Amino acid sequence: MIRFAHSDALILLFLVPLLTAGFILVLRFRSKALLRFGTPGTVARLMEEASGAKRWVKFALAAAALAMLVVGLANPQVGTRLEEVKQEGVDLFVALDVSLSMKAEDIRPNRLEKAKFELRNLIERLRGDRIGLIVFAGDAFTQFPLTTDYSAAHLFLDVVDVDAVPTPGTSIGAAITRALESFSFEEPSTKVVVVITDGENTEGDAFEAAREAAEKGVLIYTIGMGSPTGTPIPLYNAAGAQVDFKRDRTGNIVITRLDEASLERIAGMAGGKYFRGTGQDELEEIYKAIGALQKQEFGVRQFTDYQDRFQVFLLPALLLLLAELLTSEKEIRWLARWNPLRREEEMGA
Repeated sequence: MIRFAHSDALILLFLVPLLTAGFILVLRFRSKALLRFGTPGTVARLMEEASGAKRWVKFALAAAALAMLVVGLANPQVGTRLEEVKQEGVDLFVALDVSLSMKAEDIRPNRLEKAKFELRNLIERLRGDRIGLIVFAGDAFTQFPLTTDYSAAHLFLDVVDVDAVPTPGTSIGAAITRALESFSFEEPSTKVVVVITDGENTEGDAFEAAREAAEKGVLIYTIGMGSPTGTPIPLYNAAGAQVDFKRDRTGNIVITRLDEASLERIAGMAGGKYFRGTGQDELEEIYKAIGALQKQEFGVRQFTDYQDRFQVFLLPALLLLLAELLTSEKEIRWLARWNPLRREEEMGA
């Protein structure tokens, strides 16, 4: 396995194409400037020792050296030992509602962004638990499977939005069923599903899915986003300006309300608990509830020893820079005699 100790340094690689474009522009400007002194044949005779090919060779050597210096600065590391590290934890799937109603702004900045903030805080608190993410609207999809790589979990969570699931609606049952299908029941681990939604189930039977989860020993905790009194769903254009509210087929503004009763029932059926997602206390309570569950030991294969390999790139980079310094822009006379382009220029002159 290969990783970079300072991966942020790789952004400097953009300098290579940038310098290449600049070098081409300089050559074009130089060619136009030389034509002011006479015809191409005259200029060629005045500068017969200059070599355009060697000028490109020098630039290529410098560009390659720069690229290798950047990679060396990022410090590539190679994993040298793979071993199974024992960890204890629970298997936790978070089902995140990404239906359009989650764009309602009764919680600032909106329900979905607040839910993602809650989820980030929950991930930060986990220690050794495997976590996976399911996104759902009218259907449900696995965003990422169970993992202990919390950094990757944050990256996958950042890109989640209401367009993550193309099917409109809200199907809590589909999200719970997808989680049940994603668990490995051959492993005797404690399994938990945390559903984050506004609770307005419009598709499928969420209670039947909760009953199935209870039969399989899966606990369900629910977090309700929004307010029971309801609020309209704002619509924005590409520039980020609000243009209207979501309306039904008759033109009336749609009001979305938090359905706490359904979320309390779903959680109660599967041995969990319901929390209102408007503050910070529910995060602490869920973390405590998960932390109190029986932990199952499982093995995670990972590289434990890494060795630096920056010298593999720095040494060639130094050699390339040395070659660039020692390379002259003067033409090699015996090689120039075999240049057909040069002979054509001399005949044209």
